[in-house]
Amino acid sequence: MPHTREFQFTDQDFQHIRKLIHDYAGIALADSKRELVYSRLARRLRATGIKTFAEYLAFLQRNNDAEWEAFTNSLTTNLTSFFREAHHFSLLAEHLRKSDKASPMQLWCSACSTGEEAYSMAITVVEALGGYDHSVNIIASDLDSAVLTSAREGRYKADAVSKLSPERIERFFKPADAGCFLVRPELQRMIEFKRINLQDASYPIRGQLDAIFCRNVMIYFDKDTQLSILKKFAPLMRSDGLLFAGHSENFNHAAAYFKLRGQTVYTKTT
Repeated sequence: MPHTREFQFTDQDFQHIRKLIHDYAGIALADSKRELVYSRLARRLRATGIKTFAEYLAFLQRNNDAEWEAFTNSLTTNLTSFFREAHHFSLLAEHLRKSDKASPMQLWCSACSTGEEAYSMAITVVEALGGYDHSVNIIASDLDSAVLTSAREGRYKADAVSKLSPERIERFFKPADAGCFLVRPELQRMIEFKRINLQDASYPIRGQLDAIFCRNVMIYFDKDTQLSILKKFAPLMRSDGLLFAGHSENFNHAAAYFKLRGQTVYTKTT
């Protein structure tokens, strides 16, 4: 007996969704994502009580900010861990130690997901500079409002922190109920969480950045969108600032703005 969908899902629906998410968030959905899109957005149809994708997309476009967030959250993937691609944090520590300690330092985690990357950056700052008594601010942003809520809470299951050393767990976390761990308040205070869409014309960031972590997010964008974002990053950075990319990403097409310094680490071209 042939499988029948709960909701009709036409090629026109899929193409409309591709255009909406690309225009709004810069995400380029491949043809291979069709089943994933259906599965994730079918949940939104059930939640809203809407019976067809066409009706849902019309509902979405009626200036419904809350549903735009839910739509975007449904189509983004959040995979992260503490100290993922560990060599980047060693380079960040070296960079921080070489910086002029008298001037405030600012770091941006531009796709922070549930917070592990941003807290890894904060831990690196504390370890590299010998404590919390330093003028370092970390901005952590994401498009997905749901993961930002989790990141702000700083609550992680035991398996999420299991690869950290016992010393780091004791210093930077405190036990919570149900076998979970909470990030200690002094570490949380180093981070300002914001919802930022990298597609926006400008970003709510003042001052110049010593480093930007933009890892494993550019893979969701086409080259033109990547270039547009990188062009906006460049003026925000100090002349010696570092831009960290994901292990499967390269920014060679943005040579006018960034040049490779090391393994998936870039500095400004000019």
